[in-house]
Amino acid sequence: MSEFFSGFASLFREYNIVGAFWVNIEITFWAALFSMIIGTILVMMRISPVDSLRGFSAAYTEFFKNMPLTIIMVFMVLGFFGQLKLGFSDDFTINFFWLAVTGLSLYTASFVSESLRSGINTIPVGQAEASRALGLTFFQSITSVILPQALRGSIAPLGNTLIALLKNSTVAAAASVTTETSSLMSEMLEFHPSQIVQIFLVFALGYVILIIPIGLLTTYLSNRLAVRR
Repeated sequence: MSEFFSGFASLFREYNIVGAFWVNIEITFWAALFSMIIGTILVMMRISPVDSLRGFSAAYTEFFKNMPLTIIMVFMVLGFFGQLKLGFSDDFTINFFWLAVTGLSLYTASFVSESLRSGINTIPVGQAEASRALGLTFFQSITSVILPQALRGSIAPLGNTLIALLKNSTVAAAASVTTETSSLMSEMLEFHPSQIVQIFLVFALGYVILIIPIGLLTTYLSNRLAVRR
């Protein structure tokens, strides 16, 4: 048993496991920020009175929502960077990091849009009609009346989307990010196959430690900020 636990210590001494988790946290943070911005724009387009904007938003959401994330990540490297020669930096580490963030943002934005739309669907139609009757423009009505209520009503699905994003950040390995957890785990398994149980537990428990607080926080906020009707 002592040998089993000493294996954990040797892994932490040899590899920067905490640093790998930090890379995934950074990827998740930036992807969450950008996907929230894109998703908010998409949901505003989805409920706009302009047919072309509604059509574009619906097509974008359905396309990325049903596209495997791995394919998006591979395209970011082989298509966006490899074929189109588009990138973010001459430093490969930085460049692949932001390619992964871009792919995750584009993918997750479709789920953010759907989460916000579920919140909008809980708002009575009379809210929008009243705001328009007061002389507010569509943009003013959305930003001042609809979205604040929709955000409160969609905290739980947005929290689930954030949890999924954190777990999906491991797919960054497909975008050649070699410093995150899944890449490090593959390296550890290659050189220490006899410690497969310890390696699995290290990463499994690491994600459990990261994800449980997010779930608890979003549940608390969902109950605390829910709009009572």
